[in-house]
Amino acid sequence: MQSADSPRRLDLRLLPAVTTTWLSVLVATAVPAMQAFVMCAALLVLALVLWGTAGLRRRGGHRRRTMWATMALACAVSAAATGHAAADAVQRQDGPLAAAPQDGGAVVAEVEISGVPTALPFPGRGDGGLWRVPATMVRMTAKGQVVQGAAQLVVLGTGEWSSVRPGTRVRTIGRLKEPGPGSAGAMVLSASTKPQLVGQEWSLVNAAARLRAQFRTSAAWLPPDAAGLLPGMVTGDTTSLPAPLELDMQTTGMTHLTAVSGANCSLVLGGFIVLARTLRLPRPPAAAFAAGGLAAFVVLVGTEPSVLRAAFMGCAGLVPLMGGHRGTSLSFLFAAIIVLLTAEPALAGSPGFLLSVLATLGIVLLATRIGSWLPGRLPAWLATGFAVPLSAQVLCGPVIVMLQPQLSPYALPANLLAGLFVAPITILGTIAVPLSAVHPGLAVVPLAVAGACAGVVAGIARFFAALPGAALPWAEGPVGVLAMCTLSVMTVMVVWAVLHPRGVRTGVLALHHRLVVALERAGGNRPSRRAAPANRRDARPGHGKLGICTKTSGRKYQWLPKTRGPGAQQRTRSPGGTHRRLR
Repeated sequence: MQSADSPRRLDLRLLPAVTTTWLSVLVATAVPAMQAFVMCAALLVLALVLWGTAGLRRRGGHRRRTMWATMALACAVSAAATGHAAADAVQRQDGPLAAAPQDGGAVVAEVEISGVPTALPFPGRGDGGLWRVPATMVRMTAKGQVVQGAAQLVVLGTGEWSSVRPGTRVRTIGRLKEPGPGSAGAMVLSASTKPQLVGQEWSLVNAAARLRAQFRTSAAWLPPDAAGLLPGMVTGDTTSLPAPLELDMQTTGMTHLTAVSGANCSLVLGGFIVLARTLRLPRPPAAAFAAGGLAAFVVLVGTEPSVLRAAFMGCAGLVPLMGGHRGTSLSFLFAAIIVLLTAEPALAGSPGFLLSVLATLGIVLLATRIGSWLPGRLPAWLATGFAVPLSAQVLCGPVIVMLQPQLSPYALPANLLAGLFVAPITILGTIAVPLSAVHPGLAVVPLAVAGACAGVVAGIARFFAALPGAALPWAEGPVGVLAMCTLSVMTVMVVWAVLHPRGVRTGVLALHHRLVVALERAGGNRPSRRAAPANRRDARPGHGKLGICTKTSGRKYQWLPKTRGPGAQQRTRSPGGTHRRLR
C-alpha cells in the first residue's frame, strides 16, 4: 500500500496556507491588476504583523506561538501567489498582445509550438475535430501593425493542427479571443487556416516529440484498440485513439487513463526508486536519481501544466519516502499545491487541477484505511488496486458530477479491473520508448506485453459501456453535488459493512437495545434489568454468569461418610465376605 497518513498523525499546519493561497489567487485572477497588487501588499503587511505578534507571544506558550506563526506563513505565501497573479494580469493587459486588435479582426500570427496537440470534444465537425495546441507568439501582424515579443497563446484549430510538433515555428491566420477561466495562456488564437511550416530548430522538446512519434509508429502493428490506446497511456499521445473507444472510455469514467496523471508519475517514480535500491544507492543519491528519471519522463510526455501538475503530485510522496518520514504525506501534498499555485496562478480555476488534488488527497487519507479493511490473506498489490481507485473516486465524484451531470454506475468496477493492468503498461511502455528509438525490433517484446494489457483495458471499457444503464442522467447544481456526496459516503459504508459482518451485527444489536430502552422510557415504564447488553455474544439472560448458591440441599453433614484423608482405605462388609475398597 502506498504511504498514507493515519488519522491520528495528520499534519494540518499547512492547511491554512493552502486555503488562503487558493482563495487569494482566485480573487486575484478575477480582479484588475491594480487591485491584485493592493491585495498582495495588504497580505504582506498582515504577514509581518502576525509574525511580530508571534515573536511577542513567546511567554504565552508554544501552541499560541505556533498558531500566530502559521497564520503569518499563510499570509506570506498568499502574498507571493497573488503577486504572481497580478504580474500575469499586467502581462496580459500591457504585454505584446495588448497592442494587437481584439475586435474580432483577422491577424497573421507566427508562433512556436510549445506543447502537444490535444483533441477537444466538438460534435458535428467532420474535419478531424477541434485541437488545442499550446504555443508562444513570435510575431503578429494586424491592420498593418507588427507586434513582436514572447507571449503565451493557445491555438484552436482543425485536424491539420494534430500533426504539429513542439519546437516547430508555423504561420497561420486567425482571430484573437479572451482566454477562459483556468487557462494558462494569455490569449486564444482561433486559427482559420492550416499551419504553414516556417522553420524548425532542434530542442529537447522537439527530440521528445520525435520519440513519441517513433513510439506510435512502432506500436502500429498491434490491434487497432491497443495501437491507439497504448501511446495514450504511456506518453499521452491520443492522435491514433479510435473515436468509438474514446467514447466508451468516457462513458465508463476511464478517460483519465489516456492522459498522463499522478498515477503514471508515481509508477515511474517507484520504478526508478526500486532500480536505485537495487543498485544499493544511499538515500540522497537515490532520491536524485529518481527525481532525474521523473524529469526525463516529464520531458518525454510534454511540459504542459497538466503534466507538471501530475509530476508534482507524484513527487509529493518522494521526500517522505526517501527521508523515512511516512507520516508526512499530507504536508508534502499541501506543499506541492502551494508551489503549483504560486508558479502558475491560472491553475486555481482549473477543474483538472482540482480533480488531481482531490484524487491525491483521497489516496493519502483513505487508501490505507480502506486497504486495512480487506482480509490479510489478500496480496498487497490486490488490496492497493482496490483501495486506491475507490478512495480517489469517493472524493472526485461530486466534482465530476458538477462538471458533467451524469452517473456512471460501472465506473468503479471498470477502474478496479483496469487498474490491475496500468502498472505493466506504464513500466513496459516506458522501457519500449527508448528501445523503439534505437531500433523497432528491440521493442517488440515489451510492446507485445504492454499492447496485450492495453487491449484488455480497451475490452473492459467496451464491455461495461455496452451494459444497460452505463450512463444515467444526474441532477444538476447543488442538488446533484449533495446527492453524489451522500452516495459516496454510502459507498464507503457499504464496503465497510460487507468486509465487517461481525461489526455490523454488533452495531445492529446495540442500536436495537438503545431503541428498546428509549421506547420503554417514553412509555413511562422502567427499563427491564433482564435486558442483556447488545454486545454480548449470546443475548440469553444469565448466560455465562457465575453465581453463588446459598440454599442447602437439606442433608445433614453427619450422614456423610467419614474419611481419613485422600486415598484413605475403608473396610466394608458384604454378604459374600470382606474386601478392601479404595475410595
